[in-house]
Amino acid sequence: EFCDVISKDNMGGGSSIFTKQELDDYQELTYFTKKEIHHVYKRFKSLAPNPEAVTKATKLSRDELYALPEIKVNPFKDRIVRVFSSSGDDSMTFEDFLDMMSVFCDHAPLAIKIEYAFRIYDFDEDDSLGREDLRKLIDRLTGEMKLGESDMEQLIQAVIEESDLDNDDGLSFAEFEHKMTKNPEFVTSFRIRM
Repeated sequence: EFCDVISKDNMGGGSSIFTKQELDDYQELTYFTKKEIHHVYKRFKSLAPNPEAVTKATKLSRDELYALPEIKVNPFKDRIVRVFSSSGDDSMTFEDFLDMMSVFCDHAPLAIKIEYAFRIYDFDEDDSLGREDLRKLIDRLTGEMKLGESDMEQLIQAVIEESDLDNDDGLSFAEFEHKMTKNPEFVTSFRIRM
């Protein structure tokens, strides 16, 4: 598991790219130890075309981020990169990358994972999972085994009937959260393992 594996990594005794204050802040704002933060930085650098020229301010492009094996195979990779890109241009600084890795870490609380899953699945970014969001979500989850139109409509209708408590034909964050907290498989699927 991500956090367990990286905590065993020997970082060596060289000088740090981070100040003590930065490390303290990163540790306070993430679910990582200082050693794990250094390892995440090494992963960030490894994605750059010229790792030796990378600084904390370096921005990795969407295509560079897609080289991360755990992202490359994810059917929501474009949405993941979009949601964690603080500049909104599908690039990530180290801090964006650290946020992403922290949310996907096993130590991140369920509530945080659910919040980010909702944002990732909200394709039209209107703070609701409407029918079109659900259609895209199902399409990506089924991959090459696409559902026929009538099966798709039945599934979307079933999800809405089961989860849409206020009958507005979509899922609010509260409705999504209510559903996900009762889904034990969600936690194991919403993580990056190393």
